[in-house]
Amino acid sequence: MTSLPDTAPAGIDRARLTALIEAEREQYARSRPRSRELFGAAEHLFGRVPMTWMNKWSGGFPLYLDHARGNRITDVDGHTYIDFALGDTGAMAGHSPAATIAAVTRRLGEQGGITTMLPTEDAEWVGAELSRRFGLPLWSFTLSATDANRWAVRLARLATGRSKILVFSYCYHGSVDEIFAVPGPDGRAVARPGNVAPPVPLHETTRVVEFNDATALERELAHGDVAAVLMEPALTNIGIVLPEPGFLDRVRELCDAAGTLLMIDETHTFSAGSGGATRAWGLRPDVFVIGKSIGGGIPSGAYGISAEVAERIGRHREADLVDVGGVGGTLAGNALSLAAMRATLGEVLTEQAFAHMIDLATVFTRGVRSILEATAVPWSVSQLGARSEYRFTAPAPRTGSESAAAADDLLDEYLHLFMINRGVLITPFHNMALMCPTTTAADVERHTELFGAAVGSLLG
Repeated sequence: MTSLPDTAPAGIDRARLTALIEAEREQYARSRPRSRELFGAAEHLFGRVPMTWMNKWSGGFPLYLDHARGNRITDVDGHTYIDFALGDTGAMAGHSPAATIAAVTRRLGEQGGITTMLPTEDAEWVGAELSRRFGLPLWSFTLSATDANRWAVRLARLATGRSKILVFSYCYHGSVDEIFAVPGPDGRAVARPGNVAPPVPLHETTRVVEFNDATALERELAHGDVAAVLMEPALTNIGIVLPEPGFLDRVRELCDAAGTLLMIDETHTFSAGSGGATRAWGLRPDVFVIGKSIGGGIPSGAYGISAEVAERIGRHREADLVDVGGVGGTLAGNALSLAAMRATLGEVLTEQAFAHMIDLATVFTRGVRSILEATAVPWSVSQLGARSEYRFTAPAPRTGSESAAAADDLLDEYLHLFMINRGVLITPFHNMALMCPTTTAADVERHTELFGAAVGSLLG
């Protein structure tokens, strides 16, 4: 936990914050007996949850799901919430969008065949749509962005004959081993705090620099051993850190000069628009990765490669890409996932839907900013298309390490519990709010009202 002095900036008293949290915890536990009971009875789950990150929810136990639709979630105690977390982007299309449900229902029922090891015509449609949106001509499918990144990293190493991957400190690319790195005192990559059992010292596989630091990037690429720069166009999982003017163009220039591939992961930054930041900002990746949202909640992911990268890969006749090359999985590219991707991209996450979502995120951001300005609380809020996020520092951080230094677990818990107890969910990993096609102006207004009340309670 990041510590603060007894009196935090703008008169936020630490003792007052602690007392407010205790009251919110008590209300949370009292109002959700069934969720608490189910959590207590989960004796056969590691950490008492299906995945240990579910313990990130505030309050001592997670909410248990009863049902969800659009941007509404109802828990087993009967409480319904406006959902701005949206599965941390996995439900960007909303929960159970009608078109996606219809497509997977047909595949499960009248069509039949979920996993057959055979292609379906949906695959070519989805590949063509991804090419239209993001520019890369050739695509392969996975079940998650983690897998897409992992496999694409292997292909980048094959294409270049180089061993190392360069990432930005506090980036997000799933659970890929190479990415949990921060710069050490001498600039070499060291494991990020909390990294679970890295297989080798991180400097053996990874180079790392701070986001927005083109000078450091140029220095690290000069070693000549980096196969690919793996990056988000904006950092997202450590709070939104936006690129400074000219930075992304400089990254492309430096990659070209060093003979390094540029690998862009838009799993989260897809919120920038229907073609992600790649289209919105005119980016030119050699390799592109996306996941989570494109399947409307059905496990899905994809990576695209340029024709040049495909040609370079094809020179390596010794690489067994068809069978045991470590690229692929039996369930990847299955018929159900492809049906879901086709429906979600074709009918749900459309140009019109993104225009609506981005407009609402703009209103959301404006509402938060107006409260921060009115109260002089030294926090900041940043927007990336359809997503918005507040951070406990001002001005907004320009690097991942700056954003990490602004973290405060108690403030996080207070804001999350305050919102949950009043019917609003924001993502438990940070303070991100995402709009989906069914989010309304009234939903945004409700968050603004609650955010103002929460800050007001902190100030007394």
